[in-house]
Amino acid sequence: MNTLLLLLPALGWGLLPPVVAKLGGKPANEILGTALGTLIASVGVFIVLKPQITVQSFLLAAFAGAFWIVGQLGQYHGYQKIGVSQTMPISTGLQLVGTSLIGVFIFGEWSTGIEKAFGALGVLMLIIGIWLTSITDHKSQEEANHQRINTIVMLVLTSAGYWVYNSIPRGLSDSGLAIFLPESIGMVIAVLVYLAVTKQGIVFKEKTSWLNIIGGLVFSFAAVTYILSVKANGVNTAFVVSQVSVVISTLLGMVWMHETKSRRELSYTLLGLLMIVAGAVITTLF
Repeated sequence: MNTLLLLLPALGWGLLPPVVAKLGGKPANEILGTALGTLIASVGVFIVLKPQITVQSFLLAAFAGAFWIVGQLGQYHGYQKIGVSQTMPISTGLQLVGTSLIGVFIFGEWSTGIEKAFGALGVLMLIIGIWLTSITDHKSQEEANHQRINTIVMLVLTSAGYWVYNSIPRGLSDSGLAIFLPESIGMVIAVLVYLAVTKQGIVFKEKTSWLNIIGGLVFSFAAVTYILSVKANGVNTAFVVSQVSVVISTLLGMVWMHETKSRRELSYTLLGLLMIVAGAVITTLF
């Protein structure tokens, strides 16, 4: 059972990008559906388990959920601009780099010299992995190359949302399934603000938005099984195995979404994925 719990989060998070991309629509449709699906699932979890949570933890968890929307919007824009198979390795690598550095400078992780050395090595491997997966053969197409660079810059900026989302729970007295509902409430509020500011309220009337609730349910499946895996297998083991999701999503992007790569691009992508997973292992274990 514990082994199954290890694999389920990776499967869920690996399926989310191609599922959302396949459902289609604009990023506004995708983010609205994902947030609503997560809220539905979290309400169900809350009704069944009735977890206890303090007001302070509730507010901070909602704040974290709002920042998750920032990161996820970046990913959804990335799917449309450069595809799932290129967005996910870059986005995942950036998440791991940022979260690791926050752990060092804010939470005092990697306290010994050996931990700092291996941690720095892990971050370097993540950066190299990101660079390898971003390599393309289409350098002669100036417009396409310009769009790819702009998308990578956008992913760097929006990944800050993931860094906040991943970091806040470390400082909470309440954790796990107790903060799932407030996080989802924060997600929905952030989406409503985003839609109001960008004047995209029309998405409420579009069928694609409601279809993307499936994406939210897939995300919730991964999130809940990850929390259970952490309890059963420990944080380090659960986190490292969950990073296999980037391999699943990238390969599904190429196979299911038919995102073509040359032999050279495929070789660099696979090598980059290996570096990202290895970097995740090193930064987590040390």
